[in-house]
Amino acid sequence: MPSLASARYGKDNVRVYKVQKDETTGVQTVTEMTVCCLLEGAIETSYTEADNSVVVATDSIKNTIYIKAKEHPVNPPELYASYLGQHFIDRYPHISTAHIKVVVHRWTRMTVDGAPHPHSFFRDGQETRNVEATVSRAGGIQLKSGIVGLTVLKSTGSAFHSFVRDEYTTLPETWDRILSTDVDCAWAWKPFAGTAAVLAGVERFDQAWESARDITMKTFALDESASVQNTMYKMCEQILEAVPESESASYSLPNKHYFEVDLSWHKGLKNTGKDAEVYAPQSGPNGLIKCEVVRS
Repeated sequence: MPSLASARYGKDNVRVYKVQKDETTGVQTVTEMTVCCLLEGAIETSYTEADNSVVVATDSIKNTIYIKAKEHPVNPPELYASYLGQHFIDRYPHISTAHIKVVVHRWTRMTVDGAPHPHSFFRDGQETRNVEATVSRAGGIQLKSGIVGLTVLKSTGSAFHSFVRDEYTTLPETWDRILSTDVDCAWAWKPFAGTAAVLAGVERFDQAWESARDITMKTFALDESASVQNTMYKMCEQILEAVPESESASYSLPNKHYFEVDLSWHKGLKNTGKDAEVYAPQSGPNGLIKCEVVRS
């Protein structure tokens, strides 16, 4: 006999924009997010018996996302995600777990004539600040914070050699190559008992995000990289040290290849090895390297 093994549902791709206005200074601060909220609980009969009496309509979930953004701060996103998830647990006794994902899009304040403009912003890249919150009756609040889509490149300071060579290998060893990637970095927090615990010391979240971002870029730039694997491990080590309340740190890094263009066919033009200046960026295939580092 078939049996429902798992189920969750909700609203995805809810776009939220909030402006905070300081009436004294005239300075406004803006936050734009994309929110997903999925619910679990005693909802099996909605699937197996067409019983909609256990369904909180996804339109109601969407409305709640906007209402909680009005009632609570949306910064840091870890706090907003916690408040939002806790609402569904408190409001609906048959809901056992709320899964919240918040993606914060970049709006950076403009500088005009050497001074920060009070209400004008620009988008300086596709990098996002991501938060996943799992709020449950049994487990409290579990949070994972992250950086996604931070594109970085260095034109030297990276090598890759001494790897396995056999009858399947055509890749030459290199002691100097371009290294570029789209950073997907995350760190998981120790569980919080509830929203009060998240709120206490709430500054930890912005500090952790800033530290992880700085560690990522500084290590990427300064490390004489023997491999993407070794560089990302060093980053994880430093995040665990900088964020003492984290349980783990992880990276997923695509290796975005830039290949030398052999131009020797044109009048003996040298453009390989130490003479390489012109490259062909590759869209795929690409390497993909992942790791997660936890505390011993």
